[in-house]
Amino acid sequence: MVLLALLLAAHGFGWPLRGVPVVERPFTPPVTAYGAGHRGVDLQAAVGDPVLAAGEGVVSYVGMLAGRGVIALTHPNGLRTTYEPVTSSVRLGTRVAKGAVLGRVAAGHASCRGPTCLHWGLLRGSTYLDPLALLQKARIVLLPVTGAPSSPASVTASGAAVGGGAAAAVGLLGYQQASRRGRRRQDAS
Repeated sequence: MVLLALLLAAHGFGWPLRGVPVVERPFTPPVTAYGAGHRGVDLQAAVGDPVLAAGEGVVSYVGMLAGRGVIALTHPNGLRTTYEPVTSSVRLGTRVAKGAVLGRVAAGHASCRGPTCLHWGLLRGSTYLDPLALLQKARIVLLPVTGAPSSPASVTASGAAVGGGAAAAVGLLGYQQASRRGRRRQDAS
């Protein structure tokens, strides 16, 4: 049986700030749609630091939300990344490349441990995801096509497959389910 892959885009993602920022507060998914949680990560930043597009996309929201400047990008793979508090330098509908400056960090995010931080979010539809997963590589071993040699595939969180021969690569949101199914098949043997 062939395990079909859902690749996100092979465009890659990076940090929304220069360098490798300190994560002040991690993603904590809510148990229910309206439950308590932290729907993104808070990254240590200073007021005025440039906010960068984590990946290529189109600016799908620019404006004030709950008294803070917010920018949202819709990426070719259907994911949306959000950035707040930001003083924007882009307009709605602008196509941006990975690393493009979207604006500058502003003061005003209440959950920051320091004077300010950047809150970075990730959504697929209305489901919040951990944006740090965009930066991680996953090692996945998949079932081969019948008669084809098998070899493991490494997949970046953006969905870019590295290696893998005849094995299909599973993207960011599908790799955990595929891994669990594969373990169940091995256990049944």
